[in-house]
Amino acid sequence: MKPWRIGKLWKLLLAPQGEKVKKQMSMKLYVGNLSFDTTSADLQAMFAEAGTVESVSLIEDRETGRSRGFGFVEMSTNEEGAAAIQKFNGQEVGGRALKVNAAKPRENRY
Repeated sequence: MKPWRIGKLWKLLLAPQGEKVKKQMSMKLYVGNLSFDTTSADLQAMFAEAGTVESVSLIEDRETGRSRGFGFVEMSTNEEGAAAIQKFNGQEVGGRALKVNAAKPRENRY
C-alpha cells in the first residue's frame, strides 16, 4: 500500500460506528508539455509548493521507459488544485511552458 493512502485507511478504521467519515474532494490535474527528463519526484516536489499532493502519475513509454511528456497530479482539495493551476500553468520548467488544468475523465476505448 502506498504510504499516503494509509492515512485514509486509518480514518475509516478509527471512525466511530454509525458515523460517516467526511471525505474531502480531491482534484486531479493534467500536467502537459513536460521535459522528457522530468521524474515523478520532481513533479511531487514542485506541486507540493501549492499544497498537499495525494498522488503523482508520470506517463512513460512502455518500450523505452522514458517520460512521454505528460502526467497527472492529484491535489487533496479543490482549492489547492486551483492554486496549483494558477501557479504552474504557463510557468517555464526545463525550458518548456507547462500546461496545467483540471483532468478530464478518461474516455472508454473500444
